[in-house]
Amino acid sequence: MIGLLTGRLAAASLGEVVLEVGGVGYRVHVPPGSLEGSVGETVTLHTHLSVREDSLTLYGFADPATRDLFETLLGVTGVGPKLALAAVGTMGADGLRRAVVGEDVAALTVVPGVGRKGAQRMILELRERLGPEALEPAGVPGAVAGEAVAADPRTEVREALASLGYAAAEVQRALDGLEGEEDGSPEELLRRALQRLGSRA
Repeated sequence: MIGLLTGRLAAASLGEVVLEVGGVGYRVHVPPGSLEGSVGETVTLHTHLSVREDSLTLYGFADPATRDLFETLLGVTGVGPKLALAAVGTMGADGLRRAVVGEDVAALTVVPGVGRKGAQRMILELRERLGPEALEPAGVPGAVAGEAVAADPRTEVREALASLGYAAAEVQRALDGLEGEEDGSPEELLRRALQRLGSRA
């Protein structure tokens, strides 16, 4: 696995660079506008290698934290490398974290290819995967992330179902069916609620 490349910047275009390392030119996809350095200069990229049956694709980032966030995004249902790169490039690592913490669906839909349903799914899945350190609210000294985002899982499920277009009565029936099952994560409870709604269809 290629995790780091340091070499001469041989070429650069919007969203892609060629990095010459030891006489070999590596094509690397990068978030537009994220790379500091001009052609001919030596730069370092923290990379993720995407392996598919028909291709090997490198994605590069200026710092390891952004690369790690990109890889976390890949764990979200329906998010592939191109969409993850677009999210990081459009919002930046800090902006993306703030949107997740603030449950800002509208902000996430700014990312090309992300609709309201996709944004809600990203919030539900990312809040757990990013961890408490990453979720500390920016500009609030000493704030505890768990306190900032703590909420009744059923409330989160209610909001998620409403955003998916279910009527209030359907949402309430699904929530009634979750009585005694509040010990799961919001994502798990949402999955159970959707299964119940599907069985009633």
